[in-house]
Amino acid sequence: MSDPYLYSVTKSVATFSINDAPWNLMSIEYIDRLEEQLPDVLADDSIRAMVFTGEGLDHFSAGMNLKQLPEGIKRAGSPAAFFGQRHRVLDMIENGGTPAIATLFGYCLGGGLELPLACHFRIAAKEGAQIGLPEMDLGSVPAWGGSARLPRAVGRTYALDMILRGRKIDGDEAYRIGLVTELVPVSDIKGRAQSLGEELAAQPRLAVKSMLDVVVGFETRTLDESMAHEMNAAAANSGTADAAEGMLAFMEKRKPVFNRAPE
Repeated sequence: MSDPYLYSVTKSVATFSINDAPWNLMSIEYIDRLEEQLPDVLADDSIRAMVFTGEGLDHFSAGMNLKQLPEGIKRAGSPAAFFGQRHRVLDMIENGGTPAIATLFGYCLGGGLELPLACHFRIAAKEGAQIGLPEMDLGSVPAWGGSARLPRAVGRTYALDMILRGRKIDGDEAYRIGLVTELVPVSDIKGRAQSLGEELAAQPRLAVKSMLDVVVGFETRTLDESMAHEMNAAAANSGTADAAEGMLAFMEKRKPVFNRAPE
């Protein structure tokens, strides 16, 4: 049996790929490996962006391997513990302080949308994408945070339309309602995710982490609380080597080079 989980790092961008083409189902083993490795990745200052994708170009992920559900609940001890693990993993992606990019192509259903919803950037294929939370068609509901994160991404009206009707949308509609940030040809989607990751990795790491702390989860804060977070971020980034480099580059009319190793 092939490894269901592939991991690599290129130019400070870590790529996590579901290796179960063509459907790229999210197996128990895949989630276990993510939970095991993510803390080390997020603590590694040399890794400054993450990409979540699936092998091949047929489907990002058709969601959880439902055949494993009874086994997974038995291993975890209860449904709450089983789904709680998935919540922990997605929370690490969203709140870990490293920008995360998801590629949405082919089927992006159930967990195959819920994981991208925890990412900060989502790139969709112009053709062939089918994006949705179809759990209602199975007599169930999203259980990996989909019903919590989707309204924050697209608003209550669109979220209810997708969830209650089990409706799948294509890349064009996903872009129109603000679910994804970019549309690209499916043949270019992985290359675009890598180039965006490299662009983010070139930004000053502390400033990026600070802004993720301010912006992620803003929906649950008052304006004053968000302003306080911003002030803390500004103080933390004042006088840093990257701040000095940014100002010097501006004065010298050149592109700044951030994240240099201390001499």
